[in-house]
Amino acid sequence: MQSSDIITSRGNAHIKLALSVRKSARSRRENGLFFLEGARLCADAVSSGTAVLLCLYTEKAAEKYASLLLPLTEHAATCLCIDESLSGYLAETEHPQGVFCLCQARSTEVQIRADGRYIALSFVQNPDNLGAIARSAEAFGLDALILEGGCDPYNPKAQRAAMGSLLRLPILETEDLPALLARCRESGMQVWASTPQADALPVTQANRSGGIVCVVGNEGAGLRDAILQSCTRVTIPMRGRAESLNAAQASSVLMWEMVREVRT
Repeated sequence: MQSSDIITSRGNAHIKLALSVRKSARSRRENGLFFLEGARLCADAVSSGTAVLLCLYTEKAAEKYASLLLPLTEHAATCLCIDESLSGYLAETEHPQGVFCLCQARSTEVQIRADGRYIALSFVQNPDNLGAIARSAEAFGLDALILEGGCDPYNPKAQRAAMGSLLRLPILETEDLPALLARCRESGMQVWASTPQADALPVTQANRSGGIVCVVGNEGAGLRDAILQSCTRVTIPMRGRAESLNAAQASSVLMWEMVREVRT
C-alpha cells in the first residue's frame, strides 16, 4: 500500500473530493472524475483499462478482498486506508464493502458504423434503468450506447446496476439526437423508435438488414413527436393485459430482436 496512515477525518481533502464526485453530476463533469463503490466494481475498472486515480479502502476490506484489491494497489495513482466510520460516510449502499475509487472519465468519441447495432436512450432518467440497459447491451454485443440527456452515465447507482458494463461499453453522448438519427438514415441504417402505440409495426416484423439504431424514450413521457415521426415506429407485441414494459425490460427485448438473426 502507498500509505500506512489511516484517514479518520471527514475533512480530509481526498474524502471531501470523493464525496463531492459521488453526490454531484456537476462535480463529476468539472473534475473529469467518477466514483465507484464495491470491491468487484473497482477491480473491474482496472481490468477494463479505466484510469484509477484514487483508491480508498478499510483495513477489514484489505483482509476480506485482498485478491481484488491487489490490482488496485498496483495500478491506482494513490491508495489510502480509511477508518471504518468513513466507509459508511462515503457509501451509498446499506452494507458497504469498504472499497471506493475515483476514476478518470472516458472519452465519448464514438464513430457510428453503418452496419452497427445501437440502442439510443432519449432522456431516460432512472439510473437503475440505464445500468440495466447497458448490461444487456454489452451482453447482446451491441456496438455502443447512445445517450441524449437523462441520467448521467457516471451516476454511481447506474454504474452499480451495470455491473461493469458502463466501464466497457462505448458511449456516445449527444445533444441533438434527431440530427444524429438523420445521419444514420442517410447512411442506409434502419432507425427504429420504440412505442407502445398499437398501430406501430411489431418489432418481430421489422427490417433487420444492415445497421440498426433503436431509440427508447423517457420512462414517463416516452419519445417526442420529432423522433416518432421521423423513424420507423416499432412496438413489442404483448398478449397480456399490461400496457407496456419499463424502459430496461423493453430495451432488452428490442436489443434481442436487433441481433436475433446474427446469433448462432
